[in-house]
Amino acid sequence: MNPGSNVTALLRDWRAGDSDALAQLTPLIYEDLRQIAAGYLRSERPGHTLQATALVNEAFVRMADSDIPFNDRAHFFALAARMMRRILTDYGRGRMSQKRGSGVPAVTLQEERVSGSASVDIVELDDALEKLAALDARKSDILVLHYFGGMTYDETAEALNISAATVDRDLRLAKAWLGNELRDDRTRT
Repeated sequence: MNPGSNVTALLRDWRAGDSDALAQLTPLIYEDLRQIAAGYLRSERPGHTLQATALVNEAFVRMADSDIPFNDRAHFFALAARMMRRILTDYGRGRMSQKRGSGVPAVTLQEERVSGSASVDIVELDDALEKLAALDARKSDILVLHYFGGMTYDETAEALNISAATVDRDLRLAKAWLGNELRDDRTRT
């Protein structure tokens, strides 16, 4: 059996109330979730208090408490990536409100996550992604799933029910838009 289809079956069984399915599912997905979390945290400031394990656990708890049905493995990981982004953004906004205007340390984006950007605040990045989502939700989703969720073009295509060629094209456009938006935000401040 394909490991992805096994995960899909276990996700459906878990959602149907089978607690044994969760016990079987956890070792199959945990390392992938840690890799997604590690990808996000590599972009965070040095000394960030959240660790990959804590981020995975928080995302998993929030997803478990939701009534979201998981269509398949790709859908589950897409939701997990979005949930982790939301947790980090909420954390960043909380830190910013605690500092009352003193600003949050910059987040360094690695692996050319945004063309031309060396570092960006997680809240600034989230605001830009939200603005992109309002203009073109699919492009925003592709950025989140590919760069922050660690999904390949094929996995991103599967999660969004589009072709890998569309992922490639939209990703290039989204990166250019995001890079420009973040650069514009910096020149305005």
